[in-house]
Amino acid sequence: MLTHNLGYPRIGNHRELKKASEQYWSGKIQLHQLEQTAKSIREFNWKIQKEAGIYWIPCNDFSYYDMVLDNCLMTGAIPERYHSLLTEKQINNIDLLFAMARGYQHEGYDITAMEMTKWFDTNYHYIVPEFTKGQKFSFFSKKIISEYLEAKRKDIRAKPVLIGPLSFLLLGKEKGTTFNRLDLLDNLLPVYFEVLKELDESGAYFIQFDEPCLVSALTKLERELFVKTYKSIKAKFPHLQIILAGYFECYGDNLSTVLQLPVHTIHLDLVRCPSQLDDILSTDFVHSKTQLSLGVVDGRNIWKNDFTSSLQLIQKAVQKLGRDRLWIAPSCSLLHSPCDLDLEMKLDSGISQWLAFAKQKLDEVSILKELSSGEPGEVALDLLRKNRESIASRQTSSLIHNPEVKKRVSEITETDASRKSSFDVRRKKQTDALQLPVFPTTTIGSFPQTTEVRNWRAKWKKKEISDPEYDRLLKEEIKKAVEWQEETGLDVLVHGEFERNDMVEYFGEQLAGFVFTENGWVQSYGSRCVKPPIIYGDVYRPKPMTVEWSSYAQSLTKKWMKGMLTGPVTILQWSFVRNDQPRSETCYQIALAIRDEVVDLEKAGIRIIQIDEPAIREGLPLRKENWPGYLQWAVKAFRISASGVQDDTQIHTHMCYSEFNDIIENIAEMDADVITIETSRSQMELLDAFAEFKYPNEIGPGVYDIHSPRVPTRSEMVKLIEKALLVLPANQLWINPDCGLKTRGWSETMAALKEMVEAAKELRGL
Repeated sequence: MLTHNLGYPRIGNHRELKKASEQYWSGKIQLHQLEQTAKSIREFNWKIQKEAGIYWIPCNDFSYYDMVLDNCLMTGAIPERYHSLLTEKQINNIDLLFAMARGYQHEGYDITAMEMTKWFDTNYHYIVPEFTKGQKFSFFSKKIISEYLEAKRKDIRAKPVLIGPLSFLLLGKEKGTTFNRLDLLDNLLPVYFEVLKELDESGAYFIQFDEPCLVSALTKLERELFVKTYKSIKAKFPHLQIILAGYFECYGDNLSTVLQLPVHTIHLDLVRCPSQLDDILSTDFVHSKTQLSLGVVDGRNIWKNDFTSSLQLIQKAVQKLGRDRLWIAPSCSLLHSPCDLDLEMKLDSGISQWLAFAKQKLDEVSILKELSSGEPGEVALDLLRKNRESIASRQTSSLIHNPEVKKRVSEITETDASRKSSFDVRRKKQTDALQLPVFPTTTIGSFPQTTEVRNWRAKWKKKEISDPEYDRLLKEEIKKAVEWQEETGLDVLVHGEFERNDMVEYFGEQLAGFVFTENGWVQSYGSRCVKPPIIYGDVYRPKPMTVEWSSYAQSLTKKWMKGMLTGPVTILQWSFVRNDQPRSETCYQIALAIRDEVVDLEKAGIRIIQIDEPAIREGLPLRKENWPGYLQWAVKAFRISASGVQDDTQIHTHMCYSEFNDIIENIAEMDADVITIETSRSQMELLDAFAEFKYPNEIGPGVYDIHSPRVPTRSEMVKLIEKALLVLPANQLWINPDCGLKTRGWSETMAALKEMVEAAKELRGL
């Protein structure tokens, strides 16, 4: 019985990669210094996995930005707009990767970034490959080879990891002429053959192909192409051993296809779908020689593994297959877990005893292997006993269970999830009350969090500055932001959220049932890391969370000030969620807490309240047959949070990086008065769903890509809104950026928003 890991966090225990990348982008360090940081992280990761007893250790799971973007460079899938950077500037591969991810606006070049979207139902974002009809591919970046050789020199038993060819194509988008991107498979496969040839010549034996699309719905043609592709790989490289990794769901209807693939090992995510073990053991698979990788340790959450439950699954497989055909692994890459629980010095010991981060999950894999060996040692048996005690303690702990919160959820009625009047009635009242111009301008909420602001927060948390001094500094920053917005001419203002460290963490810190880490960072995209709260118990709001800041900001201006909140589904999705009750139950608890805040904001005179729900789409189960159940409680939770106000209070929501076509009806059911969405990178493509559905409420399609440092021109923004006007009436449209501006610098933010306001004026004919 072997152990292996599918991937390890690449940010570094202390976010070394983030810090080095941002220093490199700002010109503070040289390329070789960035590369040295990356090398140190890789070597540390390999060492820690080896010491934990992981037999096959992944390489090429490291990335400077994103693994799908790495695959674009590996296969030469570089959009034409970047070719001048190669031919004229002769840019290096790392700078090219950053240009593709972030855009490039230097030395007369002005090149937009590639689109970005969520990685299945996680909060990780990947760069979307762009494909054109007849596109040719080439083995452009040899990062996978160099990192394998680097691991080999360090005496690491390494298995290179790469995105499989079918998932790579399926995760991308066709550009230009209408065609099917799968038509490009015959052009793409020769590059994969080149990659495998060089890996083979370099001494690689096991290769991990990540094919996560195998857990989603596939057509008959797509299934046939999977079989054809892997048969061709086996025919060309009969001695290379392929590990096929699907995760985040069951293989479901694709299981028969998976079992036809001539691979050495099939990986099962038994955390998300334990039932698929029975499915596979009831087939002729038991008579084959193919190995089975049992993903029994949760790669996406932070709860300690229940050894008893995992051992039941492992023993079931042992009885059918024997130990020699089994591998033990996490359910998916540990990319989605924080690095090391040992770094947490302030966590309540009563809660930390229930947790495991990436490093601890490696140990769990090795312990489970020994416990399944047939002759476990005394140390392993003692760890099993302690594990059982820890799991049992969660079931009755008073830290977790609050009868009053459970009672309030049980008493929710349909009235609690409905506004008093229909949108048509509300819209007239809001128009009369707010008196906004056509094409009203606003931002999504946050303004740049400068080093100075972050330093204030750090000093305040260390008690180096007092509460009154911290409040004074933040109010001065709010005052400057309000004055600047008024001068710029924005119609609906925001206070800037300078008091907030993160749009979820800020609320979690003030809600009961949450706990926070010091170093529990995970990568969201590029250098952007988030520190998700841990929801360990029943959730409620002890006191108002945002009213003081919004009220202060509103007192500074006669214009309308938006109250800014994060919605219940997003707080749920972007937290590590307790796994001892249904997610819907936890979501309703959060919804009631946000509802209390919305009502208090209205009482304080805030008449426009934004409840951000960027995570609604990402929470969708990967299997479409499971969508209705999720959407029913997710939409209801939002409506509970938003429905306690009067008709003339305008409720906004915000969503980003989402494909809305297949859930547009459910978005309409949320019944927000205004929805703002990300559309600039897709050139308003996402609006088609709203237009075809005849979405009745108001919409703010983003005209400014805030995930790129480039400043868009006024004419660009006017053209985007003119595209929107082809499908939506003017009185339905707002003008705003794609998302919050927290991660941007003030200079680019000010320049872009001034252009945005001028674009609105031009559209109004002023």
